[in-house]
Amino acid sequence: MKRAAFLVMLCLVWNGCDTQSNSDQEEWISLFNGNDLSDWTIKFANQDLNVNHRNTFRVQDSMIRIAYDEYDTFDNAYAHLYYKKPYSYYKLRFDYRFTGQQVNGGEDWNVRNSGIMLHSQSAESNDYGQFFPVSIEIQLLGGLGVEDRTTGNVCTPGTALVRNGTVDYRHCISSRSKTYHGDQWVSAEVVVLGGESIAHLIENDTVLKYQLPQIGGGFTQPKMGEKDWTSRGIEESIEHWTAKAGEILTEGYIALQAESHPIDFKNIELLDLCGCKDPKAKNYKSYFVKADNAQCLY
Repeated sequence: MKRAAFLVMLCLVWNGCDTQSNSDQEEWISLFNGNDLSDWTIKFANQDLNVNHRNTFRVQDSMIRIAYDEYDTFDNAYAHLYYKKPYSYYKLRFDYRFTGQQVNGGEDWNVRNSGIMLHSQSAESNDYGQFFPVSIEIQLLGGLGVEDRTTGNVCTPGTALVRNGTVDYRHCISSRSKTYHGDQWVSAEVVVLGGESIAHLIENDTVLKYQLPQIGGGFTQPKMGEKDWTSRGIEESIEHWTAKAGEILTEGYIALQAESHPIDFKNIELLDLCGCKDPKAKNYKSYFVKADNAQCLY
């Protein structure tokens, strides 16, 4: 009898440990299946949805490759590749590397320059000629061989953010990262907490933090302090966005950027931080930051 009671107690302890272990175990989602772009939507400036202009976006060796070998000149073929689902509270990690040379016709500031857009508008809601989505960008820059050049910066097409308690309308803000020259792989991560805050990590080092991402500040570089929305292909939606100035961005799409320099992406994974926060539920996770108890399973 004592032996049976002992075995029952031991089983309960083991199950309790398993439950605790499962609740702590992170469940990362791969956003890229390694074979095709079936979960992604393509939008080029001045092209219809899902036109893969000059075979720019490619899948090769479990990578998403952005290539320009079929171009004679760039001709403002700015493009973004949007994941199918918007997110709010999450971690996103990925590896990237710049390769080769910039295509002819690309702007000087786009040499070894790309990025991933966060809290982005959808591909479908872009104006036909729009160069960039209204979003928050983790800007990725490669070293040019000599001087320091940080990566993991933030740029703000149609947006602004708060640092040190003040709204910052600068279009791009540098991180404190190291410089990564050549065609080496670099690991990056962002921690996005809805409309509260965003942190950028490069090679596991937190290089930039900011708060309250929001609509406003003009579309690209403000002209002499003015909040200009008239450049870079924005036309039909100007009144829509100016009416939303100051609105906090709490969720949006994730999009890979193509802006004239070849770049590869791999190991694109997401950890959703929004979910069931009831410890009694089967799918409770201790790392969830935002509760969505409608997802709870019992």
